[in-house]
Amino acid sequence: MLNFHLISIFPEFFPGPLSCGLMGKAVERGIVSYFLINPRDFALDKHRSVDDRPYGGGPGMVMSLDPLIRSVESIPDPGRILVLSPGGRLFDQSMARELSAEKNLTLVCGRYEGIDARFQQIVSAETVSIGDYVLNGGESGALCLMEAVSRLQTSFMGSAESPLEESFSSGLFDHPHYTRPADYQGAMVPEVLLSGNHQEISRWRRGQALLTTSAGRPDLLSKTLLTPEDASFLRQASRTKAGRNLYLGLMHYPVLDKRNQRTAVSLTNMDIHDIARVSCSYGLGGFFIITPLLDQQELARTLIRHWRQGAGQKANPDRVRAMELVEIASDLQESLTRIEDRCGKPPRLVATSARGQGSATCRDLWSILHEDPVFLLFGTGNGLAPEVIQGADEVLPPLRAGSPYNHLSVRAAAAVTVDRILGEGG
Repeated sequence: MLNFHLISIFPEFFPGPLSCGLMGKAVERGIVSYFLINPRDFALDKHRSVDDRPYGGGPGMVMSLDPLIRSVESIPDPGRILVLSPGGRLFDQSMARELSAEKNLTLVCGRYEGIDARFQQIVSAETVSIGDYVLNGGESGALCLMEAVSRLQTSFMGSAESPLEESFSSGLFDHPHYTRPADYQGAMVPEVLLSGNHQEISRWRRGQALLTTSAGRPDLLSKTLLTPEDASFLRQASRTKAGRNLYLGLMHYPVLDKRNQRTAVSLTNMDIHDIARVSCSYGLGGFFIITPLLDQQELARTLIRHWRQGAGQKANPDRVRAMELVEIASDLQESLTRIEDRCGKPPRLVATSARGQGSATCRDLWSILHEDPVFLLFGTGNGLAPEVIQGADEVLPPLRAGSPYNHLSVRAAAAVTVDRILGEGG
């Protein structure tokens, strides 16, 4: 049996949800149990106070130490003590499996502005978050955690296979499900599910799980061990890729030199090759080399011709595919005009900088790419000139904003940034 000890100033929050459905049946059958502990019962003043003003001033109140610590001490075997907090470790299916092996879990539900920070140190508590948002208290999060952990207990689901086939059990979303009738107002159940061929049905379900995950949470694919068959399926599948709306620009003028003076920088062979290969690997719309210098433009054309038409075409066909994405533009406006002509709408101009502060995140760009083209601009030399950054619609923050050393090569920065934006969903 798994025992949950729930510390909350609103214990009445729990009995209703925990008496419903499979959770209610699990409690009845003794698979899980829960005990409610109200910190007010351990307050020593006549008002049963559990909060006080924060040191240092500021709005709101903070949950006091003494009633909470007495609450924990009242539990014979608290097991692992978890504080539900937005700043904690993100709760996921992996953590649910980890917690399902415990016999006792104590869940502390914070309220007000939070709990006195010394509580975690004194009782060796862990902080857990169920998502990147703020709730009125930890009770809702505690219920989510309890259900996710409880359903992994033996006999909870009634079928030993059910938990293994659900979303996130393999690191992927679940496949779509259908039931009768097979034809509902012209909406048909996929034919393969009616075939009776269990091997084909299993293959179809795995493919759908891969596609659903790729479309909704591509970041999960990079955290999942994919088989060679999975990788082959994703390569061949017809997917709407957000990467097609992403264009890269490598600006050689106007950029800054080491004295922060505006200057023009010569092309670098490796920058062109490596950023072109990144663009091809992630399925981007194109890669623009921006320079007003005619000799540098001709140098770029010579390099491109070598791979598209010259000896390089036969020597390395993979490099040819990458170099086909490379275009040359005299200035930023020329690049923007070409992208607008191609996409039917002007792109969002996004600048990058190793200095300063950003106005958008990689996650923001991922959302934008589903609707609009984005032109992501990188600077050579010592970075983009101020007027370029000021003219951008958005600016990405530095890749290593908190690091004392933040000096990646532009080709390395391009690779890291594109991966953060697109991940496996390119």
